[in-house]
Amino acid sequence: MSRRDILVTYDVNTETQEGRRRLRKIAQICENYGQRVQYSVFECSVTPVQLEQLEHEVVSAMDKDEDSIRLYVLSGGREAALRAYGRDRYVDFDAPLVI
Repeated sequence: MSRRDILVTYDVNTETQEGRRRLRKIAQICENYGQRVQYSVFECSVTPVQLEQLEHEVVSAMDKDEDSIRLYVLSGGREAALRAYGRDRYVDFDAPLVI
C-alpha cells in the first residue's frame, strides 16, 4: 500500500483546562503517526487507511467551535514540497542508518 506524506497543523484554544487537555490529546495522536517538526506541526508518512484514522481521531478530539486542525497532503512527497531553514529536527526513519 502506498504511503502519503502529510503535514498536520493545529491551533487549540488553551484558555481553559479542557483546552489544555485537548492540546495534549491532539499532540499525542499526532505523535502516533509522525514526528513533531514545530510546536503544533507534525510531518507524517501514512497509508490511506492511516490517514483516515488520523483524521477521525483528531477531529473527534477537537472542539469544532474553539480549535482548528489542518491536514495537507504533500503531492510529490515531503522532499518535493519542503524548503526548510534554521534548526530542523526531522529524522528520516526510512533512510539508511549509518553507524
